[in-house]
Amino acid sequence: MGELKRTPLFPEYEKHGAKTIDFGGWDLPVQFSGIKHEHEVTRTKAGLFDVSHMGEIVVKGTKSLEFLQKMMTNDVSKLTPKRAQYTFMCYENGGTVDDLIIYMLDENDYLLVVNAANTEKDFDWLVSHNTYDSEELTLTNVSSDYVQLALQGPKAEQILQTVTNTNVEEIKFFRFENPVHFSGIDQGAIVSRTGYTGEDGFEIYIDKDYGRQLWILLLEAGKEYGLEPIGLGARDTLRFEANLPLYGQELSKDISPIEAGLGFAVKTNKENDFIGKEPLKAQKENGPSRKLVGIEMIDKGIPRTGYEVLYEDQSIGFVTSGTQSPTLGKNIGLALIDSAHTEVGTELVIQVRKRKLKAVIIEKPFLKRN
Repeated sequence: MGELKRTPLFPEYEKHGAKTIDFGGWDLPVQFSGIKHEHEVTRTKAGLFDVSHMGEIVVKGTKSLEFLQKMMTNDVSKLTPKRAQYTFMCYENGGTVDDLIIYMLDENDYLLVVNAANTEKDFDWLVSHNTYDSEELTLTNVSSDYVQLALQGPKAEQILQTVTNTNVEEIKFFRFENPVHFSGIDQGAIVSRTGYTGEDGFEIYIDKDYGRQLWILLLEAGKEYGLEPIGLGARDTLRFEANLPLYGQELSKDISPIEAGLGFAVKTNKENDFIGKEPLKAQKENGPSRKLVGIEMIDKGIPRTGYEVLYEDQSIGFVTSGTQSPTLGKNIGLALIDSAHTEVGTELVIQVRKRKLKAVIIEKPFLKRN
């Protein structure tokens, strides 16, 4: 075990009573005041997350679009500057390398935001498929240059507007402004209307040297709106209720985006061939053999990641994520199971240690946005 990595905001955690954990080699706050409380604050007011552990990779050059079209499942040609797009990188067999967001900063200039634990793997994957010369394409891992903050919740827009002259209401979903300037901070930032909570909100990318200043500014400005710092625990329950996938659980090298129900970001009809296209196309056309479903426990118990799912004593799959939903007050989960048994209302059994507990398939997403 090497030393845990820390984001530039680490010194701020203590001021708010953070309890930190080892999260994929990073020393990050799992909670500040309590997971359920933080979850509710984000759903009803606003929460501020330090997500600076996420990876950033710059793709630049005249061949950048051609390269990204080969690497990504979505149609990157649909992007224009100041637009973002959710997409996947897949292996030849259709399994997932990672899910990510692409920001088109300018012509021939893209920023990829990837999952923290996958940053090195993703960068190596991109580099290994780069057949262009350096005049045509450059790939740069700039993860350590950025602090990334997520301001999420129904009051996020109001709070953000108090610290900038940019009209943030005009930043629509999956669009961004760059640069956005904040009161008293000498550095502009990228501000996008994106997030991982199922709430309205923004993700902000700023030079690492200005991250703490921005964190303090936002918490101060948000005080009267009930803004609080939020840890990884609530980030997970929030994304889970909104059925946003977590790499390593709903997506992995063995789970394709189609199996995970995310086919909207897999454009098998785009002009360019991309890695994994044929198996993904077959899954789209014929239906995948496994599907991700929502489950609610009938018996008392929580369906945890990895628990086996049975139908009439036959093993048909496993739970990918599960928790007691703070908003709904129910024990619910996501499970990847044989497609034959995925109809809403189907009763299943979850193997919870030595007990067999009844569950039922329910509609997802669990939480419908207004």
